[in-house]
Amino acid sequence: MRFGIVVFPGSNCDHDCYHVTHHLLGEETEFIWHKEEKLSGFDCLILPGGFSYGDYLRTGAIAKFSPVMDAVRDFAEGGGLVIGICNGFQILLEAGLLPGAMKRNDSLKFICKDVWLRVETSSTPFTNTLEEGEVLRIPIAHADGNYYADDATLARLKEQDRILFRYTDIHGNPEAAANPNGSRENIAGIINENRNILGMMPHPERCAESILGNENGRKIFDSIVKHIR
Repeated sequence: MRFGIVVFPGSNCDHDCYHVTHHLLGEETEFIWHKEEKLSGFDCLILPGGFSYGDYLRTGAIAKFSPVMDAVRDFAEGGGLVIGICNGFQILLEAGLLPGAMKRNDSLKFICKDVWLRVETSSTPFTNTLEEGEVLRIPIAHADGNYYADDATLARLKEQDRILFRYTDIHGNPEAAANPNGSRENIAGIINENRNILGMMPHPERCAESILGNENGRKIFDSIVKHIR
């Protein structure tokens, strides 16, 4: 299969994602500069973490106007898989490809640490190698990861089984103390109605091999490969 990693000015996790998809998984991977207007031959696009355009105005607010985003939208509407990680999630929200918005962390501080995530559903292209209720340890690194959606949107997300990950304690309990940023209902990752676009704040590419402490994040990339094949 073939991954495409979209690179914006200010992206800084693009090579981390490349390392996972190409060097660890052995899959063909290509960087895509933000000025590209057409995409072809890809199975999955990754919008990586970082600070696109310096996070001026709001996180992702400028990146949504990049020429490549029209191509990303067309790719997704054609059924292609898209995963936005951290800043990539923020861009997907700003572009309207996922519902909701990001606010500053409740602490008003940048937070970089490992957190625990509970897998809420395994019936997606991104979680098919995981089990519902499984608890993962994955790092976060963000100042604007406080996911917000109104009550009607939250109801739709739950009704349609579109919440993929929630912040929990080590035992899988979504306690308030386990929520690092104030996200509504401890939400850490969601998908779109067609179930082919994932946005998540934690960084699975930063824990995809044992030398980094654990391989929990690799399971998400393995799920993508399994789905495509």
